Amino acid sequence: MTDQTRWGIPQVHQKNKAIKKQKDLVSSAMECVVKMDESGITDLMIQIEAEYERKYGKNKAKKVVL
Repeated sequence: MTDQTRWGIPQVHQKNKAIKKQKDLVSSAMECVVKMDESGITDLMIQIEAEYERKYGKNKAKKVVL
C-alpha cells in the first residue's frame, strides 16, 4: 500500500478526481446525445467544434515557427 503521507499524494488524488469528473461529464453528455435526432447532433457538433477552436485553436498558431 502507498504511504499516504508521502509528498505528492494529495496532488495525485486531485488529478484523479479531475479525470473522473471529465469522464462523468462525457458520460452525462452522451446520455443526452443518445436522445437527440440527427439535426440536434449536427448542431451540437458545430458548437463543439467552434468551442474547441476558440479554446485551443490559438495555441497551434502561436507555436508555428516561421
